[in-house]
Amino acid sequence: MNDIIKSIEEAQLKAEVAEFNVGDTVRVYAKVKEGNRERTQVFEGTVLKRQNGGARETFTVRKKSNGIGVEKTWPLHSPTVEKIEVIRHGKARRAKLYYLRNRVGKKAKVKEAIK
Repeated sequence: MNDIIKSIEEAQLKAEVAEFNVGDTVRVYAKVKEGNRERTQVFEGTVLKRQNGGARETFTVRKKSNGIGVEKTWPLHSPTVEKIEVIRHGKARRAKLYYLRNRVGKKAKVKEAIK
């Protein structure tokens, strides 16, 4: 039974996924359906977390929109996510950056990683 589930999940994985980690600033291109039309919407922000693995892997991105913090969570291998573009790599020392929710202004930034 377990082998059957694994084979089904492997068939649903995307061939190419962008390399990004927690703390990176990314631009997510997501497909949005409005009635009978479909368009691409861009969401740019900091990656707060990545969790699970395989076909069930999800990631959460946070941005400020009109002074209000907005978070969205997407499945990494979802067909609604067209592509993920890494804008800058952040230096994060922990796996989940929940502390950014309580920060305002310059304190809410993640330092850039020098590679």
